[in-house]
Parts: sequence; C-alpha cells; structure tokens
Amino acid sequence: MTESSEKVGFISLGCPKALVDSERILTQLRADGYDITPSYEDAAVVVVNTCGFIDSAKAESLEAIGEAMQENGRVLVTGCMGKGDDAKRIQALHPNILGISGPAAYEEVVGAVHEAIPISRRPDPLIDLVPEQGIKLTPRHYAYLKISEGCNHRCRFCIIPNMRGDLVSRPIGDIMREAEALVKAGVRELLVISQDTSAYGVDLKYRTDFWEGRPLKSNLLTLAETLAEFGIWVRLHYVYPYPHVDDLIPLMAEGKLLPYLDVPLQHGSPSVLQRMKRPAAAEKTLERIKKWRTLCPDLTLRSTFIVGFPGETEDEFRELLDFIDEAQLDRVGCFQYSPVEGAAANALPDPVPEALKQERWNTFMAKQQVISSDKLQKKVGTRLQVLIDEVDGDTAIGRSVADAPEIDGVVHLSDVAGLRPGDWVEGQVSAADDYDLWMS
Repeated sequence: MTESSEKVGFISLGCPKALVDSERILTQLRADGYDITPSYEDAAVVVVNTCGFIDSAKAESLEAIGEAMQENGRVLVTGCMGKGDDAKRIQALHPNILGISGPAAYEEVVGAVHEAIPISRRPDPLIDLVPEQGIKLTPRHYAYLKISEGCNHRCRFCIIPNMRGDLVSRPIGDIMREAEALVKAGVRELLVISQDTSAYGVDLKYRTDFWEGRPLKSNLLTLAETLAEFGIWVRLHYVYPYPHVDDLIPLMAEGKLLPYLDVPLQHGSPSVLQRMKRPAAAEKTLERIKKWRTLCPDLTLRSTFIVGFPGETEDEFRELLDFIDEAQLDRVGCFQYSPVEGAAANALPDPVPEALKQERWNTFMAKQQVISSDKLQKKVGTRLQVLIDEVDGDTAIGRSVADAPEIDGVVHLSDVAGLRPGDWVEGQVSAADDYDLWMS
C-alpha cells in the first residue's frame, strides 16, 4: 500500500483548459505510484494549479497558495501565475515554496513532486490502477477534450500568449485516441476546448495523421466529423467566427454535433473591437450568425462580452446594446474590464470610471436577461432531450443540448425515479425563468 508520506494534495483553479492540465498531472502522478488526497493533513506536498487571467482570479490563487502554506507548508505552484512577475510575487510572499512552474508544465511539476517526496517503491499495476482515460476531475459522464495549447492572436486585453505561448495543436490521432478512451469509460458528452478552437491545425499545416489506420487531416471539420461518429454529445467551445466554421453548421443541423457554439465575441462596436485587436468584425459576425441560424434554426449561441474597455464611449456602448439586440444570443456572460498586469490595453488612454463600468454592466445584463427569458419561455411546451447531472431522491438536475456544464442554465426534473447521472431522458418543458427550465 502507498505510504502516507507519498500522498499528494492538489488544488485546481481556473478555466476548463487548466482543469485538463490538472488531470494530466494527476494521471502521471498516479501512474508513478503516488496517492492523491483531499486533505492537507495527509499530504506530503500540495500542488496548487493557479489561474492568472484577471485580477480576481489571481487573488483567488494567492489565497489558495497562502492557505496551503499555512495548513501544510510544503507547496508547489504551477499554472498561469507561475511565470514572470506573478511568479516573483509568489516567491516574495512565500519564500519557502518548494517550486514554481508555468502552465502546462506537466513534466516539471511531476519532477518537482518526485524531488520533494521520492517514491519508495516501484508502482504496482495491481494496486496503482490508472484508468485508460486517465484521472478525471469532472463527473464520469462528461469530459473536457483539449485539442490545442496557446494562441496566435494578440488581443490587447489578454495575456494568454504570454503565459501559454503561440498555438500548438495536438495531432488528430492523439486527440481521437483520448476521445475513444473517454467514450469507452462511459463519457456521454465531450466538451472540445482550446484557446482558439477555430484555429486548430493551422500550425500543423493540417497535416495528415492516423487513427485506427485511417488517414485524417488535422483540421476542425475532420475532427468534428470523426468525433461525431461516437454517437455522443460533442460540444464546441471558444470558436472564433471564421468563414470555415460555416462548414460545421450542417453537421449540427443533421444531429451529428450538438447545435451549440461558444463564440467569444467580446464587443459589438467595430471601433472597440479594433482597439482590442480582435480578429473578427461585428458586421460580418451578425451576417454569419444569420446564415448559421438559416442552416440550423435550433442553434444555441453563447458568448462573452467586456464593458468599460479603455476609451469606450457612450455611442460605442450603445452599439454593443444594438448588437446584442440584433444577435439575440441565447447564453451571454459579461465582464467589466479590469487591467491585467502585462496586458497591452493598460497603456490605452481614456480609462472608463469604475462607477460607469458598473452602470453599463447593469444595463447590459438587464437587456440580455430579457432576451434570455423570452427565448426560454418559447421552449415551454416543447420536448427536449436532457443529460442528467445530479439526482437527489425523486428530483434531478440535468442539461439540454443548449446548456454547457457550470456556465449555462439547467433543467429541473421532479417526480422521477431510477435516474442516474449520465442518463439521457426526454420530457416536456413545463416552466421557465430567466435562465433555467423545468420539465415534467
């Protein structure tokens, strides 16, 4: 049996992409013979995978590091705060930290764990069982599938390329082998993620790779078509509205892919998008959305926006409101711009006052709430397929094809019996509020 001195505590913060990093590190540690513990007391070392995208995320990461140092004292830090000035800040706050590494530094983290607590025995495959699909931090019935790392864009508000580098796509054969293992393990929904899903394969020049002896081009359409063959839900996130994304919509209309796109639009004013150095124009995006909905009327569109970007005028904010009026997006998140250390936007003139940011955020969210509520009310009386996430007695919570886990709404079910997480059920929508549905 594994000794208590060979137990690793693990704290994973941030986005789904960071979650996948954590899963890979944990999988390797388990394969090397380490045990994973949720307790500070049992852990011989604690790994904190940090998020450094915005200031509130950095504050949460620093709090987690401080708690781990206080409760345990033997801490390794990795992730997006593990590079540059953030790493120096962590080192200054906690000079006794055992080690700091950047994002996706799998081998470095595992090596640091080995150095901190050398394994006293060779892993026993009969004891140290690692599932073929690896260690997962999501429920058994869904999983994130990361298809690339990094990003080639240089948006002024974003520091991801500084932290994670330029685009590095995984060969399509590797992705398909991972997806196949997940499906065999019972996963019923694959959530495809990256920093820029639409750019998948650009850096590989779309070269051919192999899966089960089949030649496959490393491009998004081929990947989507091949993943669709598993017959499970395949949901696409972080899809920039480039022209070639149009080719995916017929697959959604035919029921092969979930009719859902997570498109990070960020604003609706052309001049603000230009200052942001975003790669797509608002007018073309509206045209593309209309085309998509013509091809697939059931398409659900999710996006995120920023209000209060430096220099945002009242007219530009009104352009944003007009944009969401016309786009009629189904699921929307909105952030107030906040300076991030290292972001080029910090040098832009005319910062928007905090009170005005809050006022614009309130206005934006009130308008989008009406749009969301109207769209959900139209679903009352229709029949939907739902994937069950939680069961509590004779009630359950699930998600429709329009709902990604943790960021979208849910479907509430009552008077149900015998359901388990991962089950698919169909039923009629009986009620709706601003964000959720109820099913009978």
